[in-house]
Amino acid sequence: MSITVTGTIQRRDIGMGAWAFVTDEGTTYEIPRSADKKLLQAGQKAKVTGQVREDVMTSAMIGPVLEVKSFEVL
Repeated sequence: MSITVTGTIQRRDIGMGAWAFVTDEGTTYEIPRSADKKLLQAGQKAKVTGQVREDVMTSAMIGPVLEVKSFEVL
């Protein structure tokens, strides 16, 4: 199932580094490194549409993995 959320991109210094997307409601998702580099800008506000991947684990474990399908920089 696809979700659309608005929030802020954050860079987390965990291990080799991780990208987080913190929604305006306070939910934290981990964004895979394979996401579009135009999205992965620390401090950037965006509206993101994607799929929460319950079948993927990461070493950072900062939240569920959000596989980004599309985004709009705000």
